[in-house]
Amino acid sequence: MTSLFKPLTLGKLTLKNRIVMPPMTRSRATQPGNSANDMMATYYAQRASAGLIVSEGTQISAMGQGYAWTPGIYTAEQIAGWRKVTDAVHQQGGAIFAQVWHVGRVTHPDNIGGEQPISSSALKAENVKVFIDNGNDEPGFVDVVEPRAMTKEDIKQVVEEYRQAALNAVEAGFDGVELHAANGYLINQFIDSQANQRTDEYGGSIENRLRFMAEVVSAMSEAIGADKVGVRLAPFTSLNGTVDDTPQATYEAAAKLLNELNVVYIHFAEVDWDDAPETPTSFKRAVRAAYDGVLIWAGRYDADKAEQALQDGYADMIGFGRPFIANPDLVSRIQNGYPLAQHNPDTLFGGAEAGLTDYPSYQK
Repeated sequence: MTSLFKPLTLGKLTLKNRIVMPPMTRSRATQPGNSANDMMATYYAQRASAGLIVSEGTQISAMGQGYAWTPGIYTAEQIAGWRKVTDAVHQQGGAIFAQVWHVGRVTHPDNIGGEQPISSSALKAENVKVFIDNGNDEPGFVDVVEPRAMTKEDIKQVVEEYRQAALNAVEAGFDGVELHAANGYLINQFIDSQANQRTDEYGGSIENRLRFMAEVVSAMSEAIGADKVGVRLAPFTSLNGTVDDTPQATYEAAAKLLNELNVVYIHFAEVDWDDAPETPTSFKRAVRAAYDGVLIWAGRYDADKAEQALQDGYADMIGFGRPFIANPDLVSRIQNGYPLAQHNPDTLFGGAEAGLTDYPSYQK
C-alpha cells in the first residue's frame, strides 16, 4: 500500500496520506438550531488520521435543509458549533473541509418552515422520500413535494448564500469547502438534463446547465480562494431522481470547466450499490486529461482497489465511506492489514453516541 500513504499537497495543505473520509449524513445536530456539537466533534476527531475529512452535508440556509437534524452553517450558533469540530480535528493533526449543501427539491415543507421547495424546474423527484422530525428519535419518512422553479432572483440569492457559507466555514475553522453538486441535490438538479426543463441561460445545452454551478464556484472562490474550494460530482448515479441523458459528455465538460475555475479538487462519487456497473475507464481517462488538480474517487473501494486506482493515475486520493463509520482507526487498519468492523445500519441516522462515537479501535 505504498501509494495510499504518500503525502499529498492540496492547496496550501500537506495531507499525510491519500485516504479521504467522505461526507456522510448522520443527523445528530443539536435541536433546535441544527448546530454541530461535542458529540460530533468527538466523532470527527476519532477519524482525524484520514488525510482529509469532508464533513457531512451542512445546509447553507433554512431552505437548503432536506432532512431532520442535519447541521447548518448560516447562523452564529452553527458556526460556533462547527468550531468545536474543527478544533478537535486539528488538535489530532487532521484536515477537514465542510461540505456545503442545498437540497433543492429533495425536501418537504415540514423541514423548511412550511415553504415550497425550490429547484431548477417545477418537477417533483419521483419515488423519493425524506425524513422529518415526527416528535421522537425515529425518523419519519415522507414523500417529497413538487418544487417551484427558481427565478433569476432566487438564483442570485442562493449564489450569495453559498458565498456566505464559504466565509462562515472558514470562520468556523474549516480548511476549505466542498460544493455538493452530486446525488440529486440542487446543483445536480441544474446539471442533469432530465431534472432541468429551463429555457433560459440556465437550461438546455450542457454549457447552460453547468452555469449555476460555475456561478456558485466562482462566488465561493472569490470569497475564500479557489485553493480552498472542491466540488463533488456524481456522473452516473440516479440518486434522488436526477438523470442525465449524456453523462459522459456532461461531466467531461464539468471537469474542463472546473479546471478553468481552478478548484483544488474534484470528488467523484461512483455508483456503489452491490451490482452497480463500474465507472467507464474511458471516462476516468478523459477526466484525468481535462483536469489538473487533485482527483478523489469514492465508492466500493477496498485497500487493494484503492492502491490500484492511485497507481493507474486516475485518482490522487480515495474516499472510504461506510468503512469509516465502524472503524475510527481505518487508516491504521488498512496500513496494518487488520480486519474491518461492520457498522450497524440501524444507528446511521439520528440518536446519540450509540453508533456514532462508540465504535472501538482495533485491539490485537
